[in-house]
Amino acid sequence: MKFFIPCCVLSLAALLATQNSMAQTSATSSAAPKNVSGNATSTDEDDMIPDIRESATYEYKCEMNDTLTIYTNADDNQHIAMRWKNRLYRLRRIETSTGANRFENKKTGLVWIGIPTKGMLLDSRHGQQLANECKTGGQ
Repeated sequence: MKFFIPCCVLSLAALLATQNSMAQTSATSSAAPKNVSGNATSTDEDDMIPDIRESATYEYKCEMNDTLTIYTNADDNQHIAMRWKNRLYRLRRIETSTGANRFENKKTGLVWIGIPTKGMLLDSRHGQQLANECKTGGQ
């Protein structure tokens, strides 16, 4: 009986600490996420509709008769727009150690990797390739 009461007190304290932690996490996650500069984070950025009016256009033909279009803007080398399956997506540059051009839309899971000889489109959520051996007329 001597040990029963302290154990109950410790269990109750642990339960309350867990509930407090969960409440703080819930409150934090319900607020709109901002980065240090006060701007919206990449998730909000992924929702933006890209402006392709003054962009250079690159048509890619891929194996399995897939096609996609990449739009680049000389004023913004941190983003590209991509038309895939009749939808337009905005992708943000992710730095790589290999020098490959990697762009990602975290919300949709789309990842475009471009190297000088080809490009490939991946679905990072499902861990699969969507398009491979994508080449422009000049490649």
